[in-house]
Amino acid sequence: MNTTNKNITFMGNALTVEGNVVKVGDRAPDFKLVGLDMKDLDWSAYADKVLIISVVPSLDTPTCQVQTKRFNQEAAGLSGDVVILTVSLDLPFAQKRWCGAEGIARVVAASDYKYRTFGSSYGCYIQEMGLLARAVFVVAKDRTVRHVEYVTAISDEPNYDAALKAVSAILG
Repeated sequence: MNTTNKNITFMGNALTVEGNVVKVGDRAPDFKLVGLDMKDLDWSAYADKVLIISVVPSLDTPTCQVQTKRFNQEAAGLSGDVVILTVSLDLPFAQKRWCGAEGIARVVAASDYKYRTFGSSYGCYIQEMGLLARAVFVVAKDRTVRHVEYVTAISDEPNYDAALKAVSAILG
């Protein structure tokens, strides 16, 4: 595993982020996550879909909540060919409770708590915190990565417009 610091900070302090850097044009790495129903999720669940992968440190933090709510709102205006997947290391029970309380119905929440491979596959695992770094990936139906954003300050929101523009470009 390559340990790569992508200049990601928390309160001004540099963090060590483990994993391989995903780049535009790469084939999206495989993943195995756990859904709110405690069942495994992998790429087969999203065959023939454009996928926005919204990675957050924890749904129990303000910026992660804003990010997930914003993508949930944006999902209303997107084609049925697009799925937004929010990934964190939160337990599925906590994700389900939060999504239910906040009315998150258009975003699919999934956890990396069990297999703990998403973070390293997508270059998002923060060594010092044991959490995932904030990031957004847009993946075309053929699994080609079309947009990547590793958010440099963990408390900042991603560039939603850039991710949505990448989706629009895929859908034509």
